[in-house]
This record gives sequence, structure tokens and C-alpha cells, in this order.
Amino acid sequence: MTTRSPKRITQRELESYLWGAAVLLRGLIDAGDYKQYIFPLVFLKRLSDVYDEEHAAALGVYGDEEMADLPENHRFAIPDGAHWVDLRKVTSNVGTALKGAMRAIESANPDTLTGVFGDGEWTNKDLLPDDTLSDLIEHFSTKTLSVANLPEDELGQGYEYLIKKFADDSGHTAQEFYTNRTLVHLMAMMLEPQPGESVYDPTCGTGGMLISTVAELKRRGKEWRNLRLYGQELNYGTSAIAKMNLFLHGIADGHIGHGDTLAKPALLDAHGQLRTFDIVLANPPYSIKTWNRAAFMKDPYGRNMWGVPPQNRADYAFLQHIAKSLDPRTGRAAILLPHGVLFRRDEVVVREGLVESDMVECVLGLGEGLFYNSPMPAAVVILRTQKPRERRGRILLIDASKEVARERAQSFLRAANQTRILDAYQAFEAVDGLAAVATIDEVRERGYSLAISSYVTSATGSSASADGESLDVALKKWRAAAAESDRAVEEVLAMLGEEVSR
Repeated sequence: MTTRSPKRITQRELESYLWGAAVLLRGLIDAGDYKQYIFPLVFLKRLSDVYDEEHAAALGVYGDEEMADLPENHRFAIPDGAHWVDLRKVTSNVGTALKGAMRAIESANPDTLTGVFGDGEWTNKDLLPDDTLSDLIEHFSTKTLSVANLPEDELGQGYEYLIKKFADDSGHTAQEFYTNRTLVHLMAMMLEPQPGESVYDPTCGTGGMLISTVAELKRRGKEWRNLRLYGQELNYGTSAIAKMNLFLHGIADGHIGHGDTLAKPALLDAHGQLRTFDIVLANPPYSIKTWNRAAFMKDPYGRNMWGVPPQNRADYAFLQHIAKSLDPRTGRAAILLPHGVLFRRDEVVVREGLVESDMVECVLGLGEGLFYNSPMPAAVVILRTQKPRERRGRILLIDASKEVARERAQSFLRAANQTRILDAYQAFEAVDGLAAVATIDEVRERGYSLAISSYVTSATGSSASADGESLDVALKKWRAAAAESDRAVEEVLAMLGEEVSR
């Protein structure tokens, strides 16, 4: 094995290098599938180059090749034939060789790397012919991805760049695995992770929310290496990317499960019940219709404590799962949700249970565009199992709809926007046009609606609708119209039922 002299890779060089691989795949596979092939190759290259780096360091100490190869000198084992150098020699059936190398590395590191390379169709020559895979291998061979050349933080930033680029190219499907990072950063700041805490994301995508808590501790100059990160992801390929992402950010204590969080939660305690965590960060898939509501009605984990959501909207199933996953003493959560969760009438029973639990600390309303590739306005609900005494029985509502910046067709939060929102959250007091504090009694009087416009006054001190009428009058009109609409739907359904029975 040979190692090249270190040459630091700049961030611009890294981004060009990573995106150059995607260019080689254009026209062969869908943009949404790039990540299934490029991320594993980058990870395999990194493992090989770091192994060589560790080998060279050990050889310098012991002066003996066999000693330098001992497992204790390497973080991960790379079996014979599975190193990047071996793969460069393959000229036919390249996909088979790649798949074999990846599985061999996973098998050699069962406690850490099981399933990390995902399930890409490496052996499908119609999809990935030998010459394309050879071109990719040679492209990635142009740089040495050692720690000396590319420290973990910088490689992690490159991975995040690539995730964002893939999200941009993937269209609406990107929101299944990517959440706006400026919003994720704000959510992490609001929860204030502490060294040694456990962090969980039940729908973790590529792991960005988990990594944000590490970044927040680093930003505050606190110990981050003992943070314990846990996630679950439905898509197998995406769960593999999340594992890689944690490793490439230098996170040793990370656990990513694969599967349907509602149907089969992967993270259970010794008694077969849900594990609990200090922090939960989540962007659940919004308003999904294909979920097993019947099973949730008799949920063995007690996640229906406030009720069972309607079939066409599983938002409150995820929210109850999150609430049940919080440590009873230290638990706090930030959940990104569509605004409708705050006031939809067919979820009022579940929302009543949520409000009466006194776990809702803050409801943050944001402007459009922060759901990736969707114009839908976003809301963040902050839960806390043990509120400070002065906040008990009270809920802070923040209208930050004007805090969202937009440039080049992208919505985001500038540092100044994040600071203003964070200051309002920490102050926990009414601010005209920005924030209001409501008691649970006041929410109860409003029929358990958490619609932010019902509570936050305008900067002039009035609470008015767009045409100047009082908000109470506008709400009464809306409720009357909604009731009339419900009656009309019921009549149509009844008529359809009669037709079917004839």
C-alpha cells in the first residue's frame, strides 16, 4: 500500500470533486437516485485512504508491516481484496466487485458498519455499465481522502453540500430526506443540547437534524464527542446515508435503525417499550394517508394516549410517538409540522390531549418555503416534559412569518432572523406583532385551536383580519362556513351510500 503526501483539499475543490461524480451519472439514472451510488463510493474511498494513513502512522512507530496491520491500529477493518486499490484493478464485472467489497467491509465490522453501504443495484449493467463504474472509480482516485488532507468537519460539510445538491435536483421528493438547514440550526439552538445527552430523530432522513446538535455544541465550545445520537428511517438507502453521514462527521456513538417508525419502532428498551431521550428533533412526513390506523388504535407502546388521528393525516400519530419518546425529566422536542396541525377540526380531540398535558412550551409559526420544494408555511412545536415553574400552564406563540428570507428561489433564515426568534423564545413574553403568551384556559376557550393569529396581536395592538374586521368575528364566520361545508360533505356521502346500497 502506498500513501501520497498530504495536500489539503479546499472546500471548493471538495465540492467540485463530489459534484463531478454526479455529472458522470447524468442521463443514466434518475437524479433522485444519485445518492445511492455516490455516497457509498465516497465512503469506501475515505475508509481506504484513512486505513492507509493509519497504516503509515503505525509503520512509523513499529517499523514492521505486520504490526502496522494489527486491528488495534485501525478504526475499521478492510479485508483483502476490498480496498480501493484492489477495485482500481478490476476491469470487468466492476459492479460485482464493488458490491462484494462493500459487503466484505460490512461483515468485517459487524458492530459498526452493518448495512452502511445501502442496497444500490451495483450489478445492474443496464443501469451502471462497467465503463461508467470504472470512470467513477478513477474520478474519485484523483484525490486522497485522508484525515490529514480532509479533516472530519470539512468532509462532513462536503457531504452536506452534496445532500443539498441532490435535494435541489430531486424536486419534491427531496423533502423525504432533506430539511432546510437554517431551520434545523434554529431548532437545535432552541433545545440547547448538553454534553452527554441522547438525541433522537424518528424520521431521520440523511441525519442532518442529529448532526445539527453536534454542530450546536461545537458552536458553544462544549464537549460533543459524548453526545449519543439515534435515528430511524423508512427508506433503506437513505438510512445507510445517515449512517455514513454520522461517521464522516466523526460521530462514534450513532445508531440508525431502518423501518417504519409508526408500525415498528426500532429503538426499544430492555422491556420492549419505547426508549426515551433527552432531545427529539423531527420533520415527520406531513399528512400521510397510508398508515395503519387500526393498529394504532391498540398500539402496544401507548402512543395513542391523546387519541387516534384521522386516516388521512398521521401528523398526530408521529407527534404522540415523539411525546412518548421523551425522557420524563429532561425531555424536550422540536417538531416541524404543517400549520394545519395547529387548528384542523378533525384533530381537535388529540390536540386537546396535547394541550392539557401541558407539554407544549412554544408554537412557532414560520413563512412559506421552509418545507423543502414546497410553498407550504411551516410551524415548529416545542415540547418539554418538565417546564420551568413560571412557564407551567402557559404556551408561547410566536409569529415569525416575516422572518423568512428568500433569494434565488430559496427560502431560509438569516442569522438575524434566527436571533430574533431565539430571543423571543427565551424571553417567553408578549411582544406586539411577534409573540403572545396564552394560558391553557385561554386555549381551552378557543376550542383548543393553536392558530397563531388567534393570539398574536399586530404591531398596532389590534387583532384583526385582512379586511379589518375583528378576529373573533372572522373566526366565527370561518367556523360557520366550515360547519356548513362538513354538512354538505356528509349529505353527499349519504347520497353516495344510498346509491351503492341500491
